[in-house]
Amino acid sequence: MNEQQDLLTDSDLGTEVLIRRRSLLPWWIKVFTWIFLVFGGLLPLGFIAGIAGINYEIALYGLESNHPLSLTGLSLFALFALKALVAYGLWMEKEWAVQAGIIDALIGIGICVYQMFISPFLGPGFVISMRLELIALIPYLLKLRRLYDDWKTAIEKTKHID
Repeated sequence: MNEQQDLLTDSDLGTEVLIRRRSLLPWWIKVFTWIFLVFGGLLPLGFIAGIAGINYEIALYGLESNHPLSLTGLSLFALFALKALVAYGLWMEKEWAVQAGIIDALIGIGICVYQMFISPFLGPGFVISMRLELIALIPYLLKLRRLYDDWKTAIEKTKHID
């Protein structure tokens, strides 16, 4: 009896509170996660359409293409695939998801800055455009950097309990 009582009152039992990593994400990241999961699901159809010779507009971060199998079009496919991979990782609470999201945000910010400040000097005609994607990318990066430790802690607790 005494041994059983000691097991039930052991300080290790019931002290670990599992936090679902998905609950660490704010609502706006969850919305974008679903948007990019849908776009990721459409990528194979878009690629097949490009192979079939169907041209359509694809754009992200100021990069645009009407020919999906051009260098710009394929680069955009890669960017959307990265965003879909990050969205999958965040939604499925993968260990690598926050790190991949930080990399994704840095790539996006880098491309936006390039499109705003370098690209206008390289093309015909000088047109500077403000990339509105930065309104989402900068808070996204900052939020993921703040979530990083909590995300890792939740993973360690899960591994400890398993």
